[in-house]
Amino acid sequence: MLCSVESRSISPVFVGRAEESSTLLAALARAATGEPQVLVVGGEAGVGKTRLLEEFLAAACEQDATVAVGGCLELGAEGLPFAPFATALRTLHRKLGDEMTAAAAGREAELARLLPELGSAGRDVHDQEGRARLFELTVRLLERLAGERTIVLALEDLHWADRSTRELLGYLVRSVQSARLVVLATYRSDDVHRRHPLRPFLAELDRLRSVQRIELPRLVEDEVRAQLAGIRGVPEPDHGLVQEIFERSEGNPFFVEELALSGGDGRLSESLRDLLLVRIEELPETAQRVVRVAARTTTVEHTLLAAVSGLGEDELIEGLRAAVGANVLVPAAPDEDGDGYRFRHALLREAVIDDLLPGERTRLSRRYAEALEADPGLVRPEERVTRLASYWYYARDAAKALPAVVQAIEETRERHAYAEELKLLERAMELWDEVDEATRLALPHMGSLESYPPCGCGPEKSHPEFLDLLAEAAAAARVDGMREQGLSFVKKALKLIDPAKDPKRAAWFWMERSRLTAGSGRGNGWAELAEALKLVEDQPPSPVQADVLSNAANWLVLHGWDDRTVEMTERAVEVAREVGALEVELNARVTLATMRAERNEEDGWLAELFETREQAGRIGAPRLLMRIHASVTDQLEKYGRSAEAVEAGREGIDELRRRGLYDAAAFLAGNVAESLITLGQWPQADEVIQEWSRYAGGSRARAAMVKNAATLALLRGQHEESRRLLTTARAHMGKNDGEPQYELPLIFSEIACAAAHGETAEAAAMLRRGFEMLPLPGQAPYVAQFLLAGAEFLADAAGLPGVAAQEHAALLDRLAKEADRLTQKQVRRPAMVLHIQAELARARGADDPALWARTAAGLEPYAFAYQRARVRHRWAAALLAAGGDGARDQAAELLTAAHSAAEDLTAEPLRAEIERLAGRARIALGGDGGETPADAVESLGLTAREQDVLRLVAAGRSNRQIAEELFISPKTASVHVSNMMAKLGVAGRGEAAAVAHKLRLFERAEPV
Repeated sequence: MLCSVESRSISPVFVGRAEESSTLLAALARAATGEPQVLVVGGEAGVGKTRLLEEFLAAACEQDATVAVGGCLELGAEGLPFAPFATALRTLHRKLGDEMTAAAAGREAELARLLPELGSAGRDVHDQEGRARLFELTVRLLERLAGERTIVLALEDLHWADRSTRELLGYLVRSVQSARLVVLATYRSDDVHRRHPLRPFLAELDRLRSVQRIELPRLVEDEVRAQLAGIRGVPEPDHGLVQEIFERSEGNPFFVEELALSGGDGRLSESLRDLLLVRIEELPETAQRVVRVAARTTTVEHTLLAAVSGLGEDELIEGLRAAVGANVLVPAAPDEDGDGYRFRHALLREAVIDDLLPGERTRLSRRYAEALEADPGLVRPEERVTRLASYWYYARDAAKALPAVVQAIEETRERHAYAEELKLLERAMELWDEVDEATRLALPHMGSLESYPPCGCGPEKSHPEFLDLLAEAAAAARVDGMREQGLSFVKKALKLIDPAKDPKRAAWFWMERSRLTAGSGRGNGWAELAEALKLVEDQPPSPVQADVLSNAANWLVLHGWDDRTVEMTERAVEVAREVGALEVELNARVTLATMRAERNEEDGWLAELFETREQAGRIGAPRLLMRIHASVTDQLEKYGRSAEAVEAGREGIDELRRRGLYDAAAFLAGNVAESLITLGQWPQADEVIQEWSRYAGGSRARAAMVKNAATLALLRGQHEESRRLLTTARAHMGKNDGEPQYELPLIFSEIACAAAHGETAEAAAMLRRGFEMLPLPGQAPYVAQFLLAGAEFLADAAGLPGVAAQEHAALLDRLAKEADRLTQKQVRRPAMVLHIQAELARARGADDPALWARTAAGLEPYAFAYQRARVRHRWAAALLAAGGDGARDQAAELLTAAHSAAEDLTAEPLRAEIERLAGRARIALGGDGGETPADAVESLGLTAREQDVLRLVAAGRSNRQIAEELFISPKTASVHVSNMMAKLGVAGRGEAAAVAHKLRLFERAEPV
């Protein structure tokens, strides 16, 4: 039920809770692995506990979690026992039905004490054993239900909880074991006084390591500004209003909402309203009349005020002079044309409006509408349509309001004001049934498939239908980032359409559903596109047919394509040209250009993209503009032209931001951050990630941004942070896990992260998961990056515990087979294929300096600082292992350059590996000026006994086995293991083994 219910909060944006949301999402991700999570969220009344809970539960629903919510009742100490658990279990029973009945089988009589729907409760036994049995059965029931799915159990208002509820919750927290369960409880901290019964319970929970406490602070001023921006539907609210509301609310989100409503569309509190009305009531009667008329609009033109008020010129001037003198009204500023008046403060205006009788408001709105309709020149042309629509709407004249609203929709769409368009569309749908057929037939045409969004999907007509309103609303919601709302519009439309009678219209809505499904992370969108394709495949050429073909081809390009995809795209271009659907044609041409780029057809593809971008800008196609900008940056990055990708990406961000497309700009910012990482400009990448993460609305944009942050953390050696971020990125992906450009980079980052933690078995499992996606025709760049990460892991993992020799060989053979499919032309990134071959040789124990030399030569013309340093390090290692004349001097030169680059980048893992290799080879790195250690073991400060222990840990021995082999006690062996790990700076035995392996500490070969 929760998954289909919208938030009760008036704020359409969720602000100021990024850290808390990340904590909750990370807990959800951990729970999905079978690790139960318990979180307790506290905060004062109105600070946003419920909103945080609603946002988290919505995210959990998107990830297919089963959500059950129970609230404690404000009934005091004698309240209904177990009320929140009973409510939550009832929800689970309703959702899971027979599955819950089966899980409770044989224990129905006991569990019926909590959930009567399960049967008749047993006899009333008042003993501790019976209570403990009830608690235990409840925990086991939840564990069984959460064995195959993630369950989120939310208990609200714990400050009202009865004792039995607290005790059952405490038992659940202490007892639940392996289960995909999240328990989330909220309480109001300002109600928990010193003697409140919840206080000792919270103290008890604090002693449990499994419980996470979250205290919600008040919002800071910037967060209040963002909240107000969302409430008012503007990019940047008035600075003075932000400061005032911040000071009065003290950062409490509920108070911000109340004050925002007081200064917006809601009602003022009685005390505040009365206070503001005192100033109005002291004015002369004529001035009060003028003020009441002026309150209908934010700034009223003098001529419009005269027409509506009905006063003579002298009376009007007299009333205005009094109102201005009392600081109620002020003349409009010169930049507002200087020919009008506005209220001194918005709160004054809202107080006046709130004091009007309902009939007065309606009559006043009608008078404004009639005056403006009679003389459109009373207001500026760009405001006339929108204001007229508003006046007629509040005049409650549907026959007049609907045509005006439809016309206003067209104007707001043309101005790319999608949030405002969506509000108008909802208003039009509200008015639809209030007008007769003749009024609908007389409505102006709203648009066509040649414009955005494609409406008029059915037979040719000169007026909109209700389904056109739904089509407009779905598309506007998607572009504005309101994807769940968009899906609700689409689902409603599909229930109204008969696909046999109107296949084109049905196909359009299935296509839109595909976009919204993918954008919200509910799936990859192909099933919906397939439905659309079936509906149009035998139809005559139409804009919808061209659009469906174009979108299906683009989907295939992103997931794996072949020559048939090219034919489909060319067909889309042909149909679009035939029916005059320019935007669809441009979209298909972008797909063709992308495939030309994938085939490495020189720069013709780039010229094509630039041409389509220019045309898209001329026709005002924001969705297409976003795609073209993203394609340009993506393809430039794949070609190794990262600096050009950054430049093009920043230009695109500026353009999209100017058009108000912040979500689209955030998506593009993810591409820019990726290229900055490639270039070694990591601080700049940090800035882009920090600036644009908050605007990333779609699941793909959020996942890509977090994945970039995880990459930086991994390269810097912040392994725990990298793991946390990768978990978050995976959570953002939701069901949208089939697209190679997102899935493969996430997998190879997870491989590197697991390997960095010494978790070779886990890394090998991730490598196998990536192999399951192959082959992927047309996705060579992503495949190559994945294979490179896999080859590097296998080279490092050879001989380590966690990957048996036979499994290692099998993985190596599979990787080599996949690498043989690749060509440099397909991969495009310079030296990528050579790099993979060099790592494969290293993994086979036949490190080849010549391969590394060729790889380094291929990278030399490019400013890929980290990649060049990494290759130089590997090249030096291969030279030192091979020996020969001049090998040592050449290796020293390579290591010095690589070390300098690693230090500049703050690439700590790479820097440490270089220093260890230099230490083994007794090479002084340029600039360190000190004596090099005799060998790596000595440099780490390990005693002889600790060296023995490390050797055995690297061989996979347990503490007991180490003790037996070294003739010491297990306790002493444990002490030596702990000391050795501390000196190595590692957190686990796997990491210690990895360090020993990388340093080749125990090889029997002659020292270099």
